[in-house]
Amino acid sequence: MTATLDAGDATRLQECVAGGGVAVPPTDTVYGMCCDPDAERAARRMYELKGRPAARACAVMYFSLEPALEALGELLDAERRALRALLPGPVTLLLDNRASRFTAACRSDPTTLGLRVPRLPVQLAALGAIAGAVMQSSANMSGEPDARSLAEVPRSLLDGVDLVLDGGELPGRPSTVIDLRDFARERRWHLLREGALSMDEVRELLATAI
Repeated sequence: MTATLDAGDATRLQECVAGGGVAVPPTDTVYGMCCDPDAERAARRMYELKGRPAARACAVMYFSLEPALEALGELLDAERRALRALLPGPVTLLLDNRASRFTAACRSDPTTLGLRVPRLPVQLAALGAIAGAVMQSSANMSGEPDARSLAEVPRSLLDGVDLVLDGGELPGRPSTVIDLRDFARERRWHLLREGALSMDEVRELLATAI
């Protein structure tokens, strides 16, 4: 494992997820765990490793923006403008899940989709070649601090997953969570958690989408 990922690492991650496995990859914020967002068995395994409540949703992450926009064909024009303003970036966006996608990730709230598209730094840029989505959560025990390095990921998680990718030390601050479910109808948004992107930065970026 190295701090700079390459095309082989991206292939291994894609194959791991496609094969029903669970992986620990780096992101633009903290280390995460991921699996196939449509595979309930893989999702249950990831939840068991984390000790995460079974009803709590996870985000769905694409590694670049265009595949996300192409896959989510039901997005409204205003939502697409908002996504282009904020993504890629250290944010998780809550959207109306009109097509009832990714039930394994959405859990008890199938009407809402949490979307992530990380702004990959140079050492992680190879992951941008992954076209499909993954179901993603932080690589920690539920409720415990986020991991900015693999040394901070609990050993039980590292031993329990099928693949671990080392991206070196990460910024360590989790994503900012923004609720955009009222954006298309009312041009309103709600900050649910301020993280790596400040509220002022969110306001400035979304002003270009209104």
